[in-house]
Amino acid sequence: MAGCEPDEMGIGPVFAVPKLLKRHGLTVDDIDVWELNEAFAVQVVYCRDRLGLDPDTLNVNGGSVSIGHPFGMTGSRMVGTIANEMLRRRARYGVVTMCIGGGQGAAGLFEACL
Repeated sequence: MAGCEPDEMGIGPVFAVPKLLKRHGLTVDDIDVWELNEAFAVQVVYCRDRLGLDPDTLNVNGGSVSIGHPFGMTGSRMVGTIANEMLRRRARYGVVTMCIGGGQGAAGLFEACL
């Protein structure tokens, strides 16, 4: 979890991801697949560029704009999506992120048992 100014809602992952990776001794390059949930494409582009994410590993099945971000179950949708993609790719690490209204960001790290 991380915070940003409320009027910057949507960019919370830019602050949450570095904290998460540092806590686990990882870098952006260690992550095999990313699921970044935002309601507007410009938020995804901004976060992708600021974090330096490889577009080939980001929202590979479409993000929340195309798949959806259903009220009250966004996290479940994201975890299911990234878990399936990690299995398909035989990936070790995956990260899900989301902004939270009011200027917060969340990020979760998943490690597959390969």
